[in-house]
Amino acid sequence: MLAGRKYRLDFTPWQACFAERIGGACRSVWNTALEQRRTYRRREAWIGYHEQARQLAEAKGEFEWLAQVPGHCLQQTLIDLDQACSRHGTWKVRWKSRARSAPSFRFPEGAKIVIERLNRRWARAKLPKLGWVRFRITRPLGGTVKNATVSRDGNHWYVSFLVEDGVITPERHANPGSAVGIDRGVAKVVTRSDGLFHHQVFARGREVEHAATLQRRLARAQKGSARRKHVAVKLGKALAKVRRRRADFAAKTAHSLATSFELIVLEALATKNMTAGVAPRPDPERPGAFLPNGAASKSGLNRSILDKGWHRIELATRGKARYTGTCVISVNPAYTSLTCNVCAMVDRKSRESQAVFRCTSCGHTEHADVNAAKNILTAGRAEFVQPGPGVRAGARKPRNRVGRKANRQATAAQTTAQTEPELAGIPRP
Repeated sequence: MLAGRKYRLDFTPWQACFAERIGGACRSVWNTALEQRRTYRRREAWIGYHEQARQLAEAKGEFEWLAQVPGHCLQQTLIDLDQACSRHGTWKVRWKSRARSAPSFRFPEGAKIVIERLNRRWARAKLPKLGWVRFRITRPLGGTVKNATVSRDGNHWYVSFLVEDGVITPERHANPGSAVGIDRGVAKVVTRSDGLFHHQVFARGREVEHAATLQRRLARAQKGSARRKHVAVKLGKALAKVRRRRADFAAKTAHSLATSFELIVLEALATKNMTAGVAPRPDPERPGAFLPNGAASKSGLNRSILDKGWHRIELATRGKARYTGTCVISVNPAYTSLTCNVCAMVDRKSRESQAVFRCTSCGHTEHADVNAAKNILTAGRAEFVQPGPGVRAGARKPRNRVGRKANRQATAAQTTAQTEPELAGIPRP
């Protein structure tokens, strides 16, 4: 199966400068092609990848700075833009800013990428027009290279190889029949239905204060000044440290879950909608003041949700599940935190606090997140099919549309018999 391998590059000054030029050219092609697509849409016309690729080839003959960079990188930019517009729509695709978008470009021809190992710690790869580039080989490639993506994160450059490792997903898990429900929260990042917690503080108190101080300095610094660049570099380092901790936690949690359970049930959380901001309402009686509508507390909740990395945990779990034969499914999260997993009673008063759940019907008391995780597992078992002869591991139960239609017809006939008894046995025209 396809897997990614990311390594830190050791560019020479010339290679780093040329990589910046390639990233700038790809950014310019992205923005120009996006504006062209939007212009065509305003005219109620349409333009696709093939026409834009033809125009790009003509533009390379007119502009020397386009001809100097690898052509395949520019074509891959047009392909990525075409996929983004098809998935999200032309008007929802964002521009690429020089200040906010890190340079990134891809070499699609993996057969032309030569990789040689120099010693125990270092290796080198030959990339088109960049020549031989050294990188720190922290783990073996373990497969055939399909493509390579070069990107910059802060002051360092990285290369990501897409490799075919030849591993096949096992038909059955090592622990058949094992299942777990996962509740993602703010107080505890991951709560399992068996009562175990996976939690980590990614940014400590002093680090949060230091980052806030740097953000205030960055806001006061003049745009384009050397002081602003210096503060931006320090802030980027501080945020990158937290980001690496979050990624490490997600990878370790995903490994623990995928190797232990055949079925993992998650909540289908729309994080983007959950973290939508609430605009403060101005007070008509006091100019410049705002009404207390909870905008400040909602902003703090949004930061807490984004800090936990819920989506990253799900992606890491699904990626690791390919190697263990684990099935990862998502269920509707409605009322999972308000339902008793013993008597199935739904009552908002049962959730006494963030951590205490005491059912008002049967008196069952349990940790609120564990109770929610058990409800998530119950909902997931209803959709999961145990693997057997001729059944793919991790398949969902097929939807019986014929049965649903027959049930609707039977319900309609029963209703008609109750409301119109004299017409129940007469077929309608």
